[in-house]
Amino acid sequence: MPTANAYIGRQPVLNRNQQLIGYELLFRENKLAMSAGHPSELMADTQVLVNTLNDMGTSWLIGNKLAFINVGAAMLTSDFLELLPPRRVILDLSPRVVPSNDLISRVRHLRALGFGISLDDFSFEAPSAAFLDYANYVKLNVQQHDTQQFQMAASRLRSYPVIRIAECVETHEQFHDCRELGMDGFQGYYFAQPETLTAKVIHPTFSNTLTLLNLLRQDADIHEIEAILKRDVALSYKLLRYVNSAAAGLNTTITSFSHAVTVLGYHKLYRWLTLLLITASDDAHAPPALQKTAITRGRFMEQMGRSKGLPHERCDDLFIVGMFSLLDVLFDMPMQSILEHIQLSEAAILALRNAQGPFGNYLQLARACEDNRLSSVPELSELLQLDAATLNQCHMGALAWVEELGL
Repeated sequence: MPTANAYIGRQPVLNRNQQLIGYELLFRENKLAMSAGHPSELMADTQVLVNTLNDMGTSWLIGNKLAFINVGAAMLTSDFLELLPPRRVILDLSPRVVPSNDLISRVRHLRALGFGISLDDFSFEAPSAAFLDYANYVKLNVQQHDTQQFQMAASRLRSYPVIRIAECVETHEQFHDCRELGMDGFQGYYFAQPETLTAKVIHPTFSNTLTLLNLLRQDADIHEIEAILKRDVALSYKLLRYVNSAAAGLNTTITSFSHAVTVLGYHKLYRWLTLLLITASDDAHAPPALQKTAITRGRFMEQMGRSKGLPHERCDDLFIVGMFSLLDVLFDMPMQSILEHIQLSEAAILALRNAQGPFGNYLQLARACEDNRLSSVPELSELLQLDAATLNQCHMGALAWVEELGL
């Protein structure tokens, strides 16, 4: 199967003026699911995290709004949380989290990193009330309190510096009552039912992900890391999208693998790969023949650039253009939609969108060499000032390199 699907539920969170401030992101097993079902808490938390970071991306899911992400005790202690963009994420602590000195210290640390802390389904009797001093948001469930209890809790929370959100608001009467109580925000079916978003996903192979993890553990040379990334379309695509996303907190566009690794650092890259391994699969990654064609095309274009003496950065771009030029086939979706999820150089985007710009002729020539007729090869070779011998050497070198990879 060339692709799998990723699903995530999304429900708006509104302020007092019913303006959108963010979305709660919810676990969904499939497109038709109306609720989380019955997965383990850790499984649900992890899948939402994976989908947010790797399969859908924060930019597409939440735009410039906040993401409220449910967190149980197991995920709360996980290093995976540090992969999220702290200024954009509110950690929605489950009311079932039993406080301990370690967990309170962990919440304090996450708050110091810039994460918002929200207490979900809050009551002063719940164990999670121990985290109240560290919370930015408190959610009171309209359905789980009678009117008097809700009023007392809302009133008591006024003495804390928190934003009070009424959740599970289902009727106009409930909204009116909560607004009269001075609640700061609202969430519930009265405003919008959760929508389920779907994205096509291609997975890296277990073997490539494990190889990278081992290389990072051994503090291997960055060129060894780069070599593994170049053999896996899904892995390289996910890495470049992640490193350029808000999750990485960067102010510059990263377009090469070596730059991505340098910016992230081995420790953070290791943590990201460990999370990726959870969804890596040998039966859902890109079809071998298609992946082989994409990697060959990338290497071929890179070699053409080198033969012309282009700078290393431009050759990196050529490799990425060639490798990513089949993503529309792998994802079974328009290239334009894919380009909205990843940041690349303008030259790379022009080439991938319509084979134009400084890399356009390289991509056209690489495609032409895959066609048995070779009809447009002479004309394109002349445009790039590549003689037949050099072109043949680049192409044969690319084919040999991919064979050495064992693909």
